[in-house]
Amino acid sequence: MKKLIVLAIVGFLAQLIDGALGMAYGISSTTLLLAFGIAPAVASATIHLSEVATTAASGIAHFKFGNVDKRMLYRLIIPGSIGAFAGACFLSHLPGEIVRPYISAFLLLLGFYVVFRFLFKFKNSETKEARTISVKQSIPLGLIAGFADATGGGGWGPIATPVLLSKKGMTARKVVGTVDTSEFAIAVSATLGFLISLGWGKINFLWVGALVMGGIIAAPIAAWLVRKVPAQLMGILVGGFIILINARTMLNFWVINESYTAPIYGTILLGWAIAVFAGVRKMKADKINKKERRALISNIGRN
Repeated sequence: MKKLIVLAIVGFLAQLIDGALGMAYGISSTTLLLAFGIAPAVASATIHLSEVATTAASGIAHFKFGNVDKRMLYRLIIPGSIGAFAGACFLSHLPGEIVRPYISAFLLLLGFYVVFRFLFKFKNSETKEARTISVKQSIPLGLIAGFADATGGGGWGPIATPVLLSKKGMTARKVVGTVDTSEFAIAVSATLGFLISLGWGKINFLWVGALVMGGIIAAPIAAWLVRKVPAQLMGILVGGFIILINARTMLNFWVINESYTAPIYGTILLGWAIAVFAGVRKMKADKINKKERRALISNIGRN
């Protein structure tokens, strides 16, 4: 019973993070299952089966709050589903842990770029027609992110979100909502692949139920949160989270002496906090400048 309660809490926190930042449900939940000694394929199958329910709830909530770009959604679903199904079928023969650190190195660089862009080059495009991803760009992105998600127990959000955020004209709220909603199709495809490869017998449905219960409760809260948090701040938060989780993956793979990890994590967290603080100050300054410009234009009009 204690284990089920812990899993429900993990499902709640993982979905809260995933729904608000567009990533980390699979990574957070898989880490816990692997800590329990579950085989990677079974852990990934359990997570994806639970995600069928949590991503459906999250997608409905994001649609309700207007966080979804439908064109981007349709362009991601088909290649992502194909990649996820293929990744699930080949997981037992392909050790996803070997390729994950190299993907993380790429994502780490993207994380730094996302923070830089939202901190220094951000222009609010919510009032304009936001750009969407092209078909040529969506096919490789969907295939790679879907395949990585199934083989690594998580990866759709960590790959798709930073890539989309790194493109000019993409708003953080729409990216997070669209990626999170499209993950329903990825979870369904990966689950079908796992059921064909593993069968029903190796999946613990009590664990799935506990994760689903926590995730469904968190889904509408996360969708509301992503709408309320300013786009610029959301971008900085997402970028920092990308850096942190991918630095952890790389350190666990390449760093033998654990005494080096604490200063590195401390530096990342300090830099993230400084970036958030600078972003908040910049938003306040921009708001004041906007009010001053409006007041000036109003006075000129009266004169």
